[in-house]
Amino acid sequence: MKAVFVTLGFISVGIGAIGAVLPVLPTTPFLLLGSYFLAKGSDRFNDWLKGTKLYRDNLEDFEKNRSMTLKTKLSITALSSSMIWFSVFMVDKPYLKAMLIGIDLFKHYYFIFRIKTEEKEDQKEG
Repeated sequence: MKAVFVTLGFISVGIGAIGAVLPVLPTTPFLLLGSYFLAKGSDRFNDWLKGTKLYRDNLEDFEKNRSMTLKTKLSITALSSSMIWFSVFMVDKPYLKAMLIGIDLFKHYYFIFRIKTEEKEDQKEG
């Protein structure tokens, strides 16, 4: 099972790394997912990920402070909401639509009220 976690971890980190370059693909959620899988699969690979610049630039502050910049919050919620709402329009069952809408509403609640919004570094200094 650890091999599955490590494999999923590297796939997620790879997609997150691509997202660091491509503006249409979010970096943070895939790195969070990759970090989760690598932590479950291998201490060595998890330590490796935490030592990378990609991790330090995108996740280290979230892990330490449980906060995100407004830009990060908006990019994560926009992508995930678009995927959820695409699914809402594709399914025929009313209970599935209601469940998806509930998930989307909970996600917005969580990002607004449970994750602190931090200022960017350059705004803190000025």
